[in-house]
Amino acid sequence: MTRTISIANVSGFYGDRAAALGEMLAGPRVDYITGDYLAELTMLILGRDRLKDADLGYAKTFLRHLTPHLGLLAERGTKVVVNAGGLNPGGLAAAVEKAIENADESARHLTVGWVDGDDLIARSAELGVPNAVTANAYLGAFGIAECLTAGADIVITGRVTDASVILGPAIAEFGWQRTDFDALAGAVAAGHIIECGTQATGGNYAFFDRHPIERLLHPGFPIAEIADDGSFAITKQPGSGGVVEVGTVTAQLLYEVTGQRYANPDVTLRLDSMTLAQDGDDRVTVTGVRGEAPSATTKVATTTLGGFRNEIAFLLTGIDVERKAALLEAQLRAALDPAPSGLQFRLARTDHPDAPTEAAASATLTAVAWDTDPNRVGRAFSSAAVELALATYPGASPMAPPSSGGPYGVYQAVYVPNEDVPHRAHRPDGTVVEIAPPLVVQELPADPSQPGTAPSPATTATARVPLGTVFGARSGDKGGSANVGVWAESDEAYEWLRSNLTEQALRELLPEAAELPVRRYELPNLKALNFVIEDLLGKGVAHGYRFDPQAKGVGEWLRGRYVDLPVGLLPAGHTTKEIA
Repeated sequence: MTRTISIANVSGFYGDRAAALGEMLAGPRVDYITGDYLAELTMLILGRDRLKDADLGYAKTFLRHLTPHLGLLAERGTKVVVNAGGLNPGGLAAAVEKAIENADESARHLTVGWVDGDDLIARSAELGVPNAVTANAYLGAFGIAECLTAGADIVITGRVTDASVILGPAIAEFGWQRTDFDALAGAVAAGHIIECGTQATGGNYAFFDRHPIERLLHPGFPIAEIADDGSFAITKQPGSGGVVEVGTVTAQLLYEVTGQRYANPDVTLRLDSMTLAQDGDDRVTVTGVRGEAPSATTKVATTTLGGFRNEIAFLLTGIDVERKAALLEAQLRAALDPAPSGLQFRLARTDHPDAPTEAAASATLTAVAWDTDPNRVGRAFSSAAVELALATYPGASPMAPPSSGGPYGVYQAVYVPNEDVPHRAHRPDGTVVEIAPPLVVQELPADPSQPGTAPSPATTATARVPLGTVFGARSGDKGGSANVGVWAESDEAYEWLRSNLTEQALRELLPEAAELPVRRYELPNLKALNFVIEDLLGKGVAHGYRFDPQAKGVGEWLRGRYVDLPVGLLPAGHTTKEIA
């Protein structure tokens, strides 16, 4: 008989909903509760914490969220796996053990295991990043599984891959071996779907407006029900808010990925292999997942302090917006002596002609400065801008007082042989087990970009409407690059998408990408395309190069662009006039 386990997620980032753990425990029992706390920017934040105090470096909020629920976790036998240990998993594990000692007697039997080895900061010069603030390898899930098998009720890790906190429990429960690639890949897919919390249950969802607002007020967190063959279903607690449908799952599968292969330390997931199906209300089944051997190298994410940055924004109202912006820019450039090494002006034309409100009549000009010398981008920069307030364009209005700015980080990924990365499981009894790297590996082939061919002339009636009238999208950051996944809901719509949304078409729709390398991948099982726009985000999220530094809105920008769509693809009940 097929056996399944239930694995919930209650955190998609450091700062996610404080009540999520309690909400999950208020519903029917789940076998495991997991949480993902570590984004690229988070690692830099934790690194700066560690520079101030060597005992810090972990997600402090996890301890506050966990402590009140230790008794109920013990009563239910639900285990917890989180990567909240960040740069100091041993420190967080010790803090959790202290909380258990101080808990009610019913919870004092709970045990803690932890995983480390990912922190390579002492070897940063060897890695070619001598000034790194953080340098962490993406570990796999077998260390987590070792801790669970040894009896741990709570497992704390540092920088494992986001999906590893879900894969680890599945390995422990089902006894999967290193070469059970299809089963391992299934759990990685499940982990990728639920790792970002409510993004799988209706959060940040392109088609949110298909559901009553009341249903989306407080989305519940997702649950993956994983079978011993690696197939799984995505659902949520009965009666909780949000929605689980093929679209919400597809959107999350497309989030922050590249080609048809999704590399993890334990297995390479084939994103083009799986099939999704609606299986009743708030339940989607995923079958047919295939996996391949993992790579022979391990990704190491490094962050460095790249320098210092500051910014100031001005409101520009009414007519002559571009001339007003040009005047202010020229004045500020003349006032800055010496000038910062990097200076960028961004004019956001949010103004409307003949506007009925002042807000609707206003645009924003933001000046951003970067330099290795904090004095050049500190108060001298923002004060120079504010001092122009009575000497520049009519109606000038700075949106904030002068500030001193602050440091910015630079993200860089490097790759090292698997055997050069330690991976240690600290069992609850205090013994330590070295986790060997996978024996069966491959030189991971680069998925070739599929630029698409020039579309044929339309043979049916078309209407000029926003792309998002028919298609969903989800976007995110990949270091200095951005990914944009676009999906269709029918075979006919996918055929139009595949034929018409080429690399060149994307560049035309998103002019900010016109001069950048763009890679395009087809995922027919998901009725989706995925694009990677290289260098769109400069030196990464902490660099603050774009006003949307994590590219969260790029997919919606694309959906808002007008294209000529066949009338037969338009939603039922809508006329061309209503949509346009």
